[in-house]
Amino acid sequence: MKVTVDYERCKGCGLCIDVCPKKIIYLNQDFNSKGYYYATISNIEECIGCGRCYQICPDLVFEVKEEAKING
Repeated sequence: MKVTVDYERCKGCGLCIDVCPKKIIYLNQDFNSKGYYYATISNIEECIGCGRCYQICPDLVFEVKEEAKING
């Protein structure tokens, strides 16, 4: 699974931080264009693609997609 974050939609509520089983989501110390600290994934290689961040986010910040498999 591949997780992407739309930093501009994030309002920094922190709900995703609480539900991440790997504890790899944190609020960046920079602001997005709306003036909010935004969610960032610190070590994407550790992400298990569980989708909990996607499910709890009220602002649809996260997108979870199946990665394309390369045959051969």
